[in-house]
Amino acid sequence: MSTTSTVNTARYTNHNAAAKKLNLKEKISYGFGDFGNGFMFDLGQIYLLKYFTDVAGLPAAAAGGIFLVSKFFNAIVDPVVGSSIDYRKRIGSRGKFRPYLLYGSIALAILTVLTFISPNLSTMGKLMYAYASYMIWGIGYSFVNIPYGSLGAAITQNAEERTQISTFRQMGSLGALLITSVIVMPLIVQFHDPKIGYPAVMAIMAIVGIIGFFICYRNCKERVIVKEGPREKLSVQSVLKTFIQNTPLLTIVLMTVFSISAYNIKSAMIAYFAQYNLGNVELMAYMNFIIIGSSFLGVLILPLLVKFLGKKKTAMLGFCIGTLADLANFLLPSNVYVFTILASIAFIGISLPNGITWAFVSDIIDYGEWHSGERKEATTYSLFNFSRKLAQALSGFLSGIGLSLVGYVPNVAQTAHALIGIKALLCLYPAVAMFIAMLIIGFLYKITDKRHAEIVHELELRSGH
Repeated sequence: MSTTSTVNTARYTNHNAAAKKLNLKEKISYGFGDFGNGFMFDLGQIYLLKYFTDVAGLPAAAAGGIFLVSKFFNAIVDPVVGSSIDYRKRIGSRGKFRPYLLYGSIALAILTVLTFISPNLSTMGKLMYAYASYMIWGIGYSFVNIPYGSLGAAITQNAEERTQISTFRQMGSLGALLITSVIVMPLIVQFHDPKIGYPAVMAIMAIVGIIGFFICYRNCKERVIVKEGPREKLSVQSVLKTFIQNTPLLTIVLMTVFSISAYNIKSAMIAYFAQYNLGNVELMAYMNFIIIGSSFLGVLILPLLVKFLGKKKTAMLGFCIGTLADLANFLLPSNVYVFTILASIAFIGISLPNGITWAFVSDIIDYGEWHSGERKEATTYSLFNFSRKLAQALSGFLSGIGLSLVGYVPNVAQTAHALIGIKALLCLYPAVAMFIAMLIIGFLYKITDKRHAEIVHELELRSGH
């Protein structure tokens, strides 16, 4: 045991209420937070690249660069935002995290619409606007998503209930992804001018997002209450110390770079695959309805799998299923039926580790407090979010650069080389990335469910001193 683990944390954190059972309403409401989140986040992941290339008229490589630079910038901003939340001196009656969901979601909705506006400027002017709007959007997203993610560790410390709220969170995320994937493009094509259609439809989606966050804010309660902020001053060194000393966090960060980049590149490329490989962009709505809808099966059986296999082995099983299905999809000839079936299996697979990840992060927050004597939910979650932003940057960059390398030209029939390249970006890269993620979690992650229970028990004993 680390010497730092003997620090008495009673003066910092109250764990006594954390054992209280959650009712179903609160669990579902927590999932609505990610439902609302998806109605703003998923729009950028699925449609922004296509908007940049096909509506704003930006070169594919330049559009990919927007994702790379903006996401990397926001990855650096995340720990700053997270630490600023943890180091707040005054915490009001509404809690440490919940107020950000209420007010931040409104600002994020406005910023979401602004990213889908292209002013009548030169190509360089449009690029500058795209960079600025997406980077500012990322800052707004951090001030909503980090408190929301941190809230999960403050609701409960019970391992079974953490799996359950993670399941509802993943259901909310998938629900938003399903709806936005299915209805957005058919709504946009109803407008004669896509420059009007995109921001109009995104505004409707963003309003739904605000409602989702409000439901979460209204019905969730913070129970693991931090009495005092961290003793050390906020600095770059304190943030790096939190990162370096938490080995499980480092492992999940590395895993997430591969798993989320696999997930996001699928979302970005399926519109291109439907339009050019299958010949009809409107097929995207039907395929996504089946593919994403099927992934709910994985989420529904997630608690049962965790009960029998544990979180770690369940995550590895999901990665294995996703890898095999995507590899088969790449090797077989393009056919809408075969593709949809295999893509559905792959999404079922990847929904398992994506759902469990939230429970991993909450466990890692407990580990960090056990190890260091200080509870830093927002800092820890923001450092985890750093990996998600890197993965998003990687997937956006690979999508844009990949399209450029394979010879993609917007709104014309593609060459055979370009069609193979689109399919490789959609299927082959995710298969390789998920296989690497499986190896990382299998060999490097050491917090078993049993070990986490021991850590929580020790934290409860300290807070009772």
